[in-house]
Amino acid sequence: MKKIYFLIAIIIFLFSFPSFSRAQGFDPNNIISDQEILNYSSMDLADIQRFLETKDSYLANYSCSDASGITRKASEIIYNAAVNNYDCDGAVLSDNPTVEEKQAKCRKITINPRFLLVLLQKEQSLIESPSPSQSHLDWAAGYGCPDSGGCNSRWKGFGKQVNSAALQFRDYMDNPQFYTYKAGQTYALTNPYGVVSSGSITVTPANQATAALYNYTPHVYNGNYNFYKIWQRYFTRFYPDGTLMQADGEAGVWLIENGVKRPFFSKGALLSRYDPGKIIKVGKSDLDKYSAGAPIKFPQYSLVKSPRGTIFLLVDNKKRGFTSMSAFRKMGFNPDEVVKASWEDLNVYANGANITATSTYPTGALLQDKTTGGVYYVIDGAKAPLTDKIFLTAKFKNKKIIKVKTAELEQYQTVKPYLFGDGELLKTKDSPYTYVISGGRKLLIADDKVFKNLGYKTENIIIVPPQVLYLYDAGTPITEAAAKGGLVIEK
Repeated sequence: MKKIYFLIAIIIFLFSFPSFSRAQGFDPNNIISDQEILNYSSMDLADIQRFLETKDSYLANYSCSDASGITRKASEIIYNAAVNNYDCDGAVLSDNPTVEEKQAKCRKITINPRFLLVLLQKEQSLIESPSPSQSHLDWAAGYGCPDSGGCNSRWKGFGKQVNSAALQFRDYMDNPQFYTYKAGQTYALTNPYGVVSSGSITVTPANQATAALYNYTPHVYNGNYNFYKIWQRYFTRFYPDGTLMQADGEAGVWLIENGVKRPFFSKGALLSRYDPGKIIKVGKSDLDKYSAGAPIKFPQYSLVKSPRGTIFLLVDNKKRGFTSMSAFRKMGFNPDEVVKASWEDLNVYANGANITATSTYPTGALLQDKTTGGVYYVIDGAKAPLTDKIFLTAKFKNKKIIKVKTAELEQYQTVKPYLFGDGELLKTKDSPYTYVISGGRKLLIADDKVFKNLGYKTENIIIVPPQVLYLYDAGTPITEAAAKGGLVIEK
């Protein structure tokens, strides 16, 4: 009989739970950031109620006693536990203390209401269940219900559960020294899947928020991986191509391109292409949403040598090969600036026009027709007209304009007008609507709330004339996708 039980345990271990290799983006050492768990302003009361309604949750119309015995809607109980909560331990209060008395004598406790919503789904599926049992409601957050069994009746009731869970997680954050799992220390979880005889996994919590999750539920998969999946599904956001992202508390910067995140390997690679003021700070889980693409290793206009010996000039996302060393020398480049690159490094760049001894302006130039006054951006043997002076001030602020005769311009092929690239925020002077460019299209940002929640900054908006916006095809607007609970770009 013991052999049968052992075999069942092995089958459960191998087939019933996801492996780390299949858990895309999940890092058991860094499940959620401190900023994400503490962001109590992420939702107001109306947001919580609307969220429950869009999920067709039983809680949307559920009312019960809160921790103080006052009957309230579930959304209000969740909001108050996250935003209007007080730790009055040790305070001398009247029999029925008012909010003002609590404010004066107690310590205010706040936590992200999104966190509580995910916890309720992870513990008892209350967000999506159309008809939960009374037991599920009574033990909504799993508070006071240890793995060993036997829930403490002192904490029975939806209102008490939500309130106590909020206070508990805030104390994990404020007083980590009192709890088992701490950030930066390594632990062997002997029951990582939450089933009998499931082996062990070593974890090292990278922050207090992750340590708090293990203090509450000391399992990797049957608990914390589920939490991670729900958080990803409910509250992570998609960003358009061209977005510069940086996770809170981390140094690395990433570029969203073709739906993947590409890391910058050096400060030079970033600054030679982008304005660091346009970096958007996001939660770690927002960044985890994307699979990793090829790194951006080299600064703009780098000279690199392939394993075959060809020297390339890197311009934007193209590599332009020199046809000969005489062509290289004629352009005035310094051989000492050439660095070696692997084919893996180079294959992420599209092939541009080769640079010959007769090539002109290999890094691009602004040429102005002496006769008409028109300005063109010339590169790769083609000229793109600039339709408005806004490009000179917003894109080519420090680039010299070279005045040339019409005959010189005529030798270059005319292509479509020059446009702002992916990630730029554009609007016209007399319109309240802001657009972000992605994939060469203009995506309308639905309203100020969406703009703010995505982390955009008004100082990065470029005011353009209507004729510039007209040059872009329209893409699907960016809205607050109520069906998912988070902000996404609708496809």
